[in-house]
Amino acid sequence: MSSPVRAAGDAPVSVAVAFNLADVRLLASPFKEAMDRNADYLLRLDADRLLHNTRKYAGLEPKGELYGGWEAKGIAGHTLGHYLTALAQQFAATGDPRFNARLDYIIGEMAVCQKAYGDGYVGALPPLELETLRGFKDGKLQLQGRFNFKGGAWVPWYTQHKILAGLIDAWTLAGNAQAKDVALKLADWVETITSGLTPEQQQTMLQVEHGGMIDALVELSTRTGDARYLALSRRFYHRAILDPLLAGRDELPGKHANTQIPKVIGEARTYEVAGDADGRKIAENFWNLVVHNYTFANGGNSDNEHFFPAAKAAQHLAHATAETCNTYNMLKLTKHLFAWEPKAEYADFYERALYNHILASQEPRHGMFTYFVSLKPGHFKTYSTPFDSFWCCVGSGIENHTKYGEAIYFHGADDLFVNLFIPSAVTWKEKGFTLEQHTDYPLGNVSVLTVKSAPSSTLTLRVRCPGWTTAPLSFELNGQSVSVTSQPGGYAEIARVWKPGDSLRITLPMSVRTEALHSAPDRVAFLYGPLLLAGDLGPV
Repeated sequence: MSSPVRAAGDAPVSVAVAFNLADVRLLASPFKEAMDRNADYLLRLDADRLLHNTRKYAGLEPKGELYGGWEAKGIAGHTLGHYLTALAQQFAATGDPRFNARLDYIIGEMAVCQKAYGDGYVGALPPLELETLRGFKDGKLQLQGRFNFKGGAWVPWYTQHKILAGLIDAWTLAGNAQAKDVALKLADWVETITSGLTPEQQQTMLQVEHGGMIDALVELSTRTGDARYLALSRRFYHRAILDPLLAGRDELPGKHANTQIPKVIGEARTYEVAGDADGRKIAENFWNLVVHNYTFANGGNSDNEHFFPAAKAAQHLAHATAETCNTYNMLKLTKHLFAWEPKAEYADFYERALYNHILASQEPRHGMFTYFVSLKPGHFKTYSTPFDSFWCCVGSGIENHTKYGEAIYFHGADDLFVNLFIPSAVTWKEKGFTLEQHTDYPLGNVSVLTVKSAPSSTLTLRVRCPGWTTAPLSFELNGQSVSVTSQPGGYAEIARVWKPGDSLRITLPMSVRTEALHSAPDRVAFLYGPLLLAGDLGPV
């Protein structure tokens, strides 16, 4: 598990490549509306209030009042990290300079605070959590319960991952060079303080939730070419969870679900960067276990944040099913797997979870967020408040609605995958190919792809044929019916020299169907196309 950084020129492990957010623009649709509501909320948040504890604990006078909810607790700062990522993604997806300006201000403030801290650290951890991490340098480490370090120090690595990831995204998505400098100093601090732990102590440390530390450090390694960060990421390899997955054993029941998913994402990224085949095996084994044994009809998983025995799924249709953070991370993992092996099964899951959990997690008037999406018949959604919740799922939530364009399209060497039927425009700069998609899917069953610009060479459009369809898709090219091989759960391929103005009309056969809960055939969900249906039981 300690392979060197993949050298430039090595064969890539990805068969399909996702487009950058900057290359995909959403057109009018429920997804665009959700993105706009979220953008308004991002701008309503006060940067100085989010920076309150960062300045306070650095010995500087805060410029804004502390927010409530989780931002006033030991996990303080996690929202700031998510906020950096959300701003960077929103800027990349829209080019709106307001979000880049907000980033520039926050990163500048964080650089000042990092200098005041004096050892490379930056963040908003309260003294107990910060001193817990600093104590690792001297080999001091004790646990308290299942989720905390001694004294009740609450998941400090989880919080610091959000800060580090946000800095990396500000650098890589929004071009903020100062964010790179701050991120590298913070990563060097992580290396310094964890160097005092023995391998056994490192494994003890990892019993406490630590977010996506592997993923962030591997990303730094590949962006900088510095193998130190890849080696550092291995200190966060949690053997108790990842070794059984490598061996194909299901030991997930009873485990906190969202603690585990980021570990697996980190192994997926390690495979891509270092060529570590174990990382791919872990990721594929985990995905298959979760999707086929632990996933509800809306694409979510867990009850009260935990995996449960798959055979008891019917007993867990409860008020606290489907934590939204879990699905946020499962979609991240699914993108990796699709890139390695572009199967419709992966895109089918992505669509199911995106429509029925992520899009459905936003309060439709003011853009607030769910923590859980209950699968209990007759239950209801509970949403966050604007300034006094800041749950984990608020943090991942403000990211969710900035990146709807990330998985609509992928490309290979000479082919473009159309995975999702969402109104959008994609520009494949390297090929000079621009495509627009217009549809009212899934209320309607037709999507129209229109070529706006194209090269003089042959390109292949690969259109997903959802696994839930019961008949082949039908196609019309420039108003004429064309024969295209189309099987449910595969891709229809149309290869030609495309010309501006070419129009491909896709018709998807859709109907109402039932789907039984795994291990409980008497519990069924009703679906229409990709949509999970629900009865209107009136206002709560």
